[in-house]
Amino acid sequence: MLLSDRVAIITGGAKGIGRGIALKFADEGCSVAVADIDMKEANNTVSEVTKKGRQGLAIQCDVTDGKQVKSTVDKVISTFGRIDILVNDAGALLSKSAIEDLSEEDWDKSMALNLKSDFLFCKYVVPHMKKRRYGRIINISSIGATYPPAHAISYNPAKAGVLGLTYDLAYALAPYNICVNAIMPGPVRTTFYGSRVSDDAFFAELGKKAVPLGRVGTPEDIAGAALFLASELSSFITGEELRVSGGIPLTPSPAPK
Repeated sequence: MLLSDRVAIITGGAKGIGRGIALKFADEGCSVAVADIDMKEANNTVSEVTKKGRQGLAIQCDVTDGKQVKSTVDKVISTFGRIDILVNDAGALLSKSAIEDLSEEDWDKSMALNLKSDFLFCKYVVPHMKKRRYGRIINISSIGATYPPAHAISYNPAKAGVLGLTYDLAYALAPYNICVNAIMPGPVRTTFYGSRVSDDAFFAELGKKAVPLGRVGTPEDIAGAALFLASELSSFITGEELRVSGGIPLTPSPAPK
């Protein structure tokens, strides 16, 4: 198994991409702590982890609150003894307002959820990784960080900030054998799309129009990339952003006749 006896903490692991990563890691021998504000869904994820024969822990956490983040990290350390892998997945598109209509409050909320949360978890996890001179940090950015598919002025810049955080930490932590990388998902069928998540026709059309490979992604697609970056298969890779986007930003070519 690629992650035998490893311990991972996954923010936003209650559903969507985070849940997909949690289950993929469990399949590969990893114990998983899920930090999420949605305790019901976090417990559901952990239940699936334990069904796979791995240890799981659900912790209710507002990932934008430093005190709660520190408490969460302390609880994972006290339960498992260490943290080998940190996946910063928590995030959401909170507003689609044009820049002239976006309030400062909504801007701050988006930055807190999509960028500050990554900083906070790194702040409290990194000291433990440094002591052990080992770690894998995977930050979930977005294709919108560099190739915005739509105007989302409070979301896309936050996800670009995640890339900056990734590069800086990769440089600073390399002497400690801590690899820091980012994943940039393209369109993935999750509740990111709100009520449209159950609309088959919408996703079929989105895949056809926007994605060179002709379909939108699944949480499992992102989980496969996360598994690679969390495992020893990527031990000589740090400071990289991995687009898992079905070929975006390439333009879809005409369907073969």
